[in-house]
Amino acid sequence: MINFFADIFGYILNWIYLLVQNYGFAIIIFSVLIKLVMLPLSIKQQKTLKKNEKIQKEMKLLQIKHKGNPERLNQEMMELYKREKVNPFGGCFSVIIQFILILAMFSLVRSPLTFMKQIEEPAITAQIEEIKKEKGENSISVAYPEMSVIKYIQEKNLTDSDMYINMNFLGLDLSNVPQENYTDIKVFIIPILYVISSVISIKITTISNNKKKDDSNSKALTSKQDNEELDGEEMTMKMNKTMSLMMPILSVSISLVAPLGLALYWLVNNIIMIIERLVLNKIFSKEEEKNG
Repeated sequence: MINFFADIFGYILNWIYLLVQNYGFAIIIFSVLIKLVMLPLSIKQQKTLKKNEKIQKEMKLLQIKHKGNPERLNQEMMELYKREKVNPFGGCFSVIIQFILILAMFSLVRSPLTFMKQIEEPAITAQIEEIKKEKGENSISVAYPEMSVIKYIQEKNLTDSDMYINMNFLGLDLSNVPQENYTDIKVFIIPILYVISSVISIKITTISNNKKKDDSNSKALTSKQDNEELDGEEMTMKMNKTMSLMMPILSVSISLVAPLGLALYWLVNNIIMIIERLVLNKIFSKEEEKNG
């Protein structure tokens, strides 16, 4: 299934590449297109989050009312979700989509000759053997053999070759892998920018969550049961914060052992996501003020 999506993404990326003749700019445009396609899902997810915030108070009252009756509590909660048209498992679909995107993009960036240029495996293997004869066995990367072929084609300036891809992006070679080229400080520029964008994204989410927490505390009662519910909410927020930290850490770890093209995709994706989140938050906040 991952190869299926990698093939589709490869066709789109190659079509863009033929227009701009640069792998880096093609990835940027591709990232924007993917985000535009995913925008309805992002809006729906944001609306679901807002609805979840809205029903939190009712859920707390139900938890207090049916504290000793879990079966009744579950029934009432399901009715609440149904009444408000909220799917409690709606977020799972978004997570699955993101996971598929990560794996498909990793496959695409790892093997652009296969998925982007649609070159048959025998032709790639034959080129690899030629390079080994000329430059030795160690000239081919074990993890990313296709990147070694692309590098060789670029070094020979064989621009007419079907395997030629212009990987030069603003002075950076996107075929480089930070782990394999750690002596070249330039390979860490994009991963570092990705880390910075991730910190900004987490900061925006944290500020938003703290605002929700303050609003919730200002409306809360001082009874023991209410304090217990607030403690539970704080625990949930801490868990969400931990998850929001784990994803960037995982992505950064992968970006250090993958070609720079993947880190560039994640960087652009992060920047677009920050803009998207700020805009959607502003729109929904205005709607909330309008609706009182």
